[in-house]
Amino acid sequence: MPDLSTKPYLIRAIYEWCNDSGFTPYIAVAVGEGVRVPAEHVKNGEIVLNVSALATNRLALGNQAIEFQARFGGVAREVYVPIERVIAIYARENGQGMAFEPARSVPATAPDTLSQPPAPRAGALELASSAPAGSASVGEPPTRPPNTPGVRPRLKRVK
Repeated sequence: MPDLSTKPYLIRAIYEWCNDSGFTPYIAVAVGEGVRVPAEHVKNGEIVLNVSALATNRLALGNQAIEFQARFGGVAREVYVPIERVIAIYARENGQGMAFEPARSVPATAPDTLSQPPAPRAGALELASSAPAGSASVGEPPTRPPNTPGVRPRLKRVK
């Protein structure tokens, strides 16, 4: 029997809790090997992504990776995040969620994986996604949890 990590299951559980509670699920990602996100939205080697159903198209929360299509600055892009690169999932509205140990070696940039998204899949709808660093959003612009300007939410670390 393979040794399965609990991390993807915990990510899916917090995602479902956010949806059931009417909250917007966000993931924080340590950008590095294998991550495909728009490089222009990466800050200090990290990116925060809105992964709500309204902000993504073809969202797949798998055991190995999180994949979806979203709009950044009005441009549809494919996003691919290996599970080991997810450092937190939390509700935008109250900051509640879970943080994880960051991946061991996180290069400051990985230009080969950031600038070229994979070719779009046929027949896809293109919806908006939002991240705090100036990307387009559905509805209102993203905000940090209340009473925490410029501070990452405090979340419980699990292994």
